[in-house]
Amino acid sequence: MFDVESIRARFPALGRELYGRPMVYFDNVATSQTPRCVVDAITAGYFGAKANVHRGVHTLSQEATALQEHARERVRQWINAESVSEIIFTRGTTEAINLVASSFCAGLSAGDEIILTVMEHHANIVPWQLQAKRLGLVIKVAGINADGSLNLDEFRSLFSPRTRLAAFCHVSNVLGTVNPVADMIAEAHSHGVPALVDGAQAVAHLRPDVRALNADFYAFSLHKMYGPSGIGVLYGRRSLLEAMPPYQGGGEMIAHVSFDGTTYAELPYKFEAGTPDFVGIGALPSALDFMEETGVEAMAAHEHYLLDYCTRRMAEVPGVTIYGTAPGKSPVISFNLAGAHHYDVGMLLDKQGVEVRTGHHCAQPLMHALGIEGTVRLGFAAYNTIDEVDRFIAALQRTASML
Repeated sequence: MFDVESIRARFPALGRELYGRPMVYFDNVATSQTPRCVVDAITAGYFGAKANVHRGVHTLSQEATALQEHARERVRQWINAESVSEIIFTRGTTEAINLVASSFCAGLSAGDEIILTVMEHHANIVPWQLQAKRLGLVIKVAGINADGSLNLDEFRSLFSPRTRLAAFCHVSNVLGTVNPVADMIAEAHSHGVPALVDGAQAVAHLRPDVRALNADFYAFSLHKMYGPSGIGVLYGRRSLLEAMPPYQGGGEMIAHVSFDGTTYAELPYKFEAGTPDFVGIGALPSALDFMEETGVEAMAAHEHYLLDYCTRRMAEVPGVTIYGTAPGKSPVISFNLAGAHHYDVGMLLDKQGVEVRTGHHCAQPLMHALGIEGTVRLGFAAYNTIDEVDRFIAALQRTASML
């Protein structure tokens, strides 16, 4: 039995009311709510050990540094990286991908190729386009099948002697498709090409093992997995990180500076210029502890139960079209209501206390491939309930009758 009520008790925000109704929070794909233990850790950091890390010999600085480096070790353990030198803290998945795009592509030449998929978030499209424009790179894109799964044959066909990197999401933030990333990485490696995995949508529902996947880069954000906002992680294979130039310059990433030249710090600090959000990073282990204590597999099973139940209930509402039906999909539902704009549906659901996301979800190329402008999207977290799904269905039925 999954004790969802005891989990909900750890999230004070879930007790809110909206327009006189208990709030139903289904915008978990964009960001999850935060348990009290994480907020308590942030409070303790600000009130107990707020001093710049790696900068001082005094007690507070040493304590703050110890908290940050403990967090780095916890992340290393969580994703099974070989070394803490492969764990780089960023502001989020977007910055992590930009870091790789900027630094890795520094060694590329005009005509070199990057492979993406049509289901990518803008954060895994635009950074490569910026480098393509600057360096004359070529971007190739693999499409999808009718059910929203990746066209793996097309993906394989895109590799050529000029391919230098493949970058793809672990889980689609629109379709919920879980890509066969181990196979995709293996395909890239068979051509001597490294692979970057955007794990932003995966980490709340599974525990990635970067060594089992044989990933070269893996990026994710903590705010999608019950952690602090503004904290991201880039895992990078040490040999690749050592060969890449720094992403930004300034404090922390240097070994020695003179006007004659500068030498850079060892990994991972080479890619961590400036003062990080060391308080948020120090609170990061509390989020991992919450997921570990609750049980990642138990959480995922509960979320998929909600996904299956909600999908069946939505069939009761006339005019609903769901996008993304690949087997084993993540607990995400993107849909439209016939004759209604997704913004109107989202606004009317909000007035009934149901929080969903509307729009193109930072995936406009995918929307174009689907022949639509946007969708209504809901996603499930460990704290959601069957009762909330029933309230959503009732609100959706009322919305359909109004529109």
